[in-house]
Amino acid sequence: MARLTMMRILRSSEYRHMPWKNGGGETVEIAVSPDRATIADFDWRISMATVATNGSFSTFPGVDRTLSILEGGGMTLSIEGRQPKLLTASDAPLSFPADVPTSAALSDGPVTDLNVMTRRQALKHRMRRIHVEGAHPVATNARDLVLFCHRGSVAVVTEGVSATLHGLDTAILVQPASLTLTADIASEAFLIEIGPA
Repeated sequence: MARLTMMRILRSSEYRHMPWKNGGGETVEIAVSPDRATIADFDWRISMATVATNGSFSTFPGVDRTLSILEGGGMTLSIEGRQPKLLTASDAPLSFPADVPTSAALSDGPVTDLNVMTRRQALKHRMRRIHVEGAHPVATNARDLVLFCHRGSVAVVTEGVSATLHGLDTAILVQPASLTLTADIASEAFLIEIGPA
């Protein structure tokens, strides 16, 4: 019997706004698993945040995170045990432990970032930025696949299920074997694959 992929669409107007764990700003929660989990008990979490001042990141024991810059001039991340790293909107997403002391220094005003976090003992994740123009097939063995449309519009088709994402919309797919992304004009999306550790 054929397996049907489940797809859930989240529109940007539905996202939940909440304070940072350390109170230093606001985060926009895009998706969390399990549903309605808090920042203390999520399995995985995807969010956006605006960083308006220099300062320290919230720490999350036992969590791995990946960060990418969506808008702004970038920021230099000081992660304990590593050389400082300037992260800009043109760089690949950066992965690091969320329980290691980390601070950010803005390069040229506020930035908006995309943040993925997973519980290290149970899950691992990978985030990549993809440019979509025309048809773009994607093969994956992820348990959960999250597609975040950053710019433009991207149509998602998998096993008879389809939907169109506009800027800042998200699709969550459960155990997709493959999917095809299409865009009539050059668009940008982030593909986040989540699976067992």
